[in-house]
Amino acid sequence: MASTGNMPGYFRQKKNGRSGTSKKGASKPLTPNASSIGSSITQPPALMAHGSLDLQVDHSKDEELLRDFDMNMAYGPCLGMSRAARWDRAQKLGLNPPKEVEVILKSGRVGSNCLWDGRV
Repeated sequence: MASTGNMPGYFRQKKNGRSGTSKKGASKPLTPNASSIGSSITQPPALMAHGSLDLQVDHSKDEELLRDFDMNMAYGPCLGMSRAARWDRAQKLGLNPPKEVEVILKSGRVGSNCLWDGRV
């Protein structure tokens, strides 16, 4: 391998921060959706779920329990299968999923898809 002698000339270092001119009095936020006290920047748009805005804040106790079940990775991944199939798989593997989830799923009052279905 040949010695180049002037290695920094090949790999010029760039300083961190903004490029261009720097003004000491500028107070422009670095991120466009940042929110802070006194900022006039709005929050990012709401999440989209199945083509509509996901603005529902109130959930039933059953749905909240099922969402906790979906978020708990101790029972394995939930994408690509129904909640009931995931509960059955966790039961067969001896992971002891909550019995309340099974009762809710067999009642048929809630959706069978996991929280992430259609969002990822």
